Amino acid sequence: MAPNQPIVKEVTGWLRVFADGTTDRTWTGPPHRGFIDGVATHNVVIDTNSSVAVRIYIPEKNMIDTQDKNKLPLLLQFHGGDFCISRADWFMYYHFYACLVRTARAVCVSVYLPLAPEHKLPAACDEAYADFLFLVGDSTCGNLVHQLAARAGDTNTDPVHLSSGILLHPGFLRAEPSKSFLETPEMPLLTREMVNKFISLALPVGSTKDHPITCPMGSLNDLLRDLELEYCEAMEAAGKDVEVSMNRGMGHNFYFNKLAIDMDPESAAQADKLIEAITNFISRH
Repeated sequence: MAPNQPIVKEVTGWLRVFADGTTDRTWTGPPHRGFIDGVATHNVVIDTNSSVAVRIYIPEKNMIDTQDKNKLPLLLQFHGGDFCISRADWFMYYHFYACLVRTARAVCVSVYLPLAPEHKLPAACDEAYADFLFLVGDSTCGNLVHQLAARAGDTNTDPVHLSSGILLHPGFLRAEPSKSFLETPEMPLLTREMVNKFISLALPVGSTKDHPITCPMGSLNDLLRDLELEYCEAMEAAGKDVEVSMNRGMGHNFYFNKLAIDMDPESAAQADKLIEAITNFISRH
């Protein structure tokens, strides 16, 4: 953070870019090695040379079904934030993924990705490919799940086996805005101005939203809904097995808004429905 430097770009409340190139981001929380509500978290540096780091969520042993023979699903999670904000240690991620790990009885490895504008695309995609199993990505990092699965299909990844991918409200965009992008009411976690500013910071110089990562071809009230569904149709046309789960009346990444989930019974019920859908998907694959 460089408080004495002039701010050259800003997405209010989320990201500030200073004249010297440094950035200010917030909303993080520490790990805890002890089990809290059945889940422990650890921060681990995987590779000191490349600084690849992850946050690991582990379910408590007494929560694990003995019929599983000590084998647990491994979820590799990539955080969203339009490639510019959010981290594996974001507090809002903790509440959702701790609940998912507890419910699905799975280990979740959340990767710290390089962020724009310091690291423009495809930096996050390249970093994520170095880490991948059972892929989970939210918002724009749902886009990375697609990119990594495509790369894995062209590469011998033995002994690692990629089982499936879960795209939570992926951030697909086009230079020509979709109907849902223009007409869906904005939400606190997603406005048109936020999306446009973040993507402009993330894209390589000279690129548009038609870049393959942002447009390789959700919730019902998601600004990005139209292209999410178009993506599913394209994958089905390519012969892939696709399952779609919709949360009616909910906005983009609603499941991270802990305040709404604590205060609004419908938001809480829809978040539970999403976690149940993910858990069932994992158990079947």
